[in-house]
Amino acid sequence: MLDAQAIQQIADELVEAGRTRTPVPLLHTRYEGMDIEDSYAVQKLWASRLEEQGKRVVGRKIGLTSKAMQAATGITEPDYGVIFDDMVLENGSVVEWARYTHPRIEVELAFKLNQDLKGQALTGQSTTLFDVLDATDYVVPALEILDSRIEMQGRTIVDTISDNAAMGAMVVGGRPVRPHDVDLRWVSALLYQNQEIVETGVAAGVLNHPAQGVAWLADKLAQHGQSLRAGDLVLAGSFTRPAWVYAGDTVYADYGPLGTVTCRFV
Repeated sequence: MLDAQAIQQIADELVEAGRTRTPVPLLHTRYEGMDIEDSYAVQKLWASRLEEQGKRVVGRKIGLTSKAMQAATGITEPDYGVIFDDMVLENGSVVEWARYTHPRIEVELAFKLNQDLKGQALTGQSTTLFDVLDATDYVVPALEILDSRIEMQGRTIVDTISDNAAMGAMVVGGRPVRPHDVDLRWVSALLYQNQEIVETGVAAGVLNHPAQGVAWLADKLAQHGQSLRAGDLVLAGSFTRPAWVYAGDTVYADYGPLGTVTCRFV
């Protein structure tokens, strides 16, 4: 466990790394004994620093929920991060590539909540998939843009959580659907990069059902005295591996009946 001074030092270091676009060295190699709870404490303090700058929390992201992503990172448990208002981009956005540290793209579903979701540590009852579906206004396709304020090579879960679960931004598009109107397990997507298919996936790859990721998140947040709120936007986790993108690339995800999401990097 780290003391409060070390957690503050790391959080401030990550704020500066985000400002300068210069990733810092791996945390787990510099702070012996740093654990998952330390990492979430760092993330929480880092987020509060950005809120002090005027940013507004509008939701949460869940990471590492699929076997594809766990295999790609070598990390075997989910994590979560914060979504700020300036991270949510419209379909067709032109994205400044240099704003991020060599960004990557993932294919996901986003849940828009119309009810609060409080997890087991706050209510005494585990959050279920059905609780999530009942609390969801609509589900919509999204692309997540991964960013990095910590070096990529050799990361552990400690580094990833501290780095806000690598959240950079998200592009929302396609056709919103009510959660009971489609079988969300079978939502699929084709990810194109410059007119070439680079990834395909099915949403059941996220813990067998994307809503199960949101249920996990509600219970995990409750352990830290937090909860999901009505109006929150929740990225439920990628069901493809991340694809590296470069300046000049166009990214296009085809979700079939749920429409398309696209953005271009310049």
